[in-house]
Amino acid sequence: MNKTRLVSLLLSLLLCAGIFPAAAEEEVSFQQMMQMETPAPAETDDGLPAVATPTPAPEIRYESDGSVVITVTAVGDVTIGRNVQSSSTIFQKELERQNNDINFIFRNVKDILAGDDLTIVNFEGVLADSYTIPSRKKENSFLFLAPPAYAEALSGNSVEVATIENNHIDDFGDQGRADTQQALTAAGVQWADEYHPTVYEVQGVRVAVLAYKTFDYYGTLFVKVPQEIEKARHSADLVICCFHWGAEKDYAPNANQQKLGRLAIDSGADLVIGHHSHRINPIEQYNGKYIVYSVGNFSFAGNSKPDDMSTFIFQTRFRIRDGEIIANPFRIIPCRISSKSNENDFAPTPYDAQLQIDNVVKTMLKNGAKLEYAVSKYILDWE
Repeated sequence: MNKTRLVSLLLSLLLCAGIFPAAAEEEVSFQQMMQMETPAPAETDDGLPAVATPTPAPEIRYESDGSVVITVTAVGDVTIGRNVQSSSTIFQKELERQNNDINFIFRNVKDILAGDDLTIVNFEGVLADSYTIPSRKKENSFLFLAPPAYAEALSGNSVEVATIENNHIDDFGDQGRADTQQALTAAGVQWADEYHPTVYEVQGVRVAVLAYKTFDYYGTLFVKVPQEIEKARHSADLVICCFHWGAEKDYAPNANQQKLGRLAIDSGADLVIGHHSHRINPIEQYNGKYIVYSVGNFSFAGNSKPDDMSTFIFQTRFRIRDGEIIANPFRIIPCRISSKSNENDFAPTPYDAQLQIDNVVKTMLKNGAKLEYAVSKYILDWE
């Protein structure tokens, strides 16, 4: 049998076996078939493979001692938009003066927030295009509403997590809460409420953020919080508890706040952050961890000139090695909730006058005098 007949016989057998298609647009020699390669993946318009490939994990920044340092920033209430119970449009007027650029609220702190690994704010209000006021809320003086697009002010200025468990998240019922969650998610901001803790991963470290509002629920939370912290520790390296608690305009925590904050630390939390009083409160160092009782307001559209416009940015650096925190220094950056001293323009701004900085520190030291574990010194820069 000559070579040509042998090739023909082999091709016939392969066709019968279904290995090659019975019909083709053009003849292909046996040698060409043997040399065929698997076709390259189709390309998209930008020349990249149409089939997505896994994104490499970010490179972890190890310190000289093999540890990883995570800088966490916490600020107070971000309440933007309008109060639907009032005809006042103070925020809208300022936004128009700022060429309708919603990012104006963070213009003086953006670099600080961008320089950390995780920024947490308390977003106090509802993000929605429409609303219905529940009957139980109709007599309230303040019901805060903002368009969903305003969530971009957070993601556009290095805010990674927003806690939303506060006394204004339900201003417009369950639908308002759901709309807010959707708006934050669409903007790329992780959120946490009492029913949904979140875990943010950075530098290979998983940080769980839990959020609660207290008020008349202390009895329940004394049981619930320890259980949920224990659960969070199974899936996270760090646990941060955020509490919306205390009474408005209080400069120091009450007994229930102290009990719950310390209980959270005893239960495994690595940091406690508080807000709601619209006033700065002192910081405790309890069992080696910090309880920041209130970071006050931050960007607050509820008042054109609050009687106290001081606030501060809290930062801590967790140094972690082999799964253990080996250091957690902190600092505060004293600020005013406005870039102006005579009115509120909703743009928090670090103080530059030493007298103003000193006043914030003195206020916190004085109001912490009766706290058993109050810090004795407020660090203003990393040592």
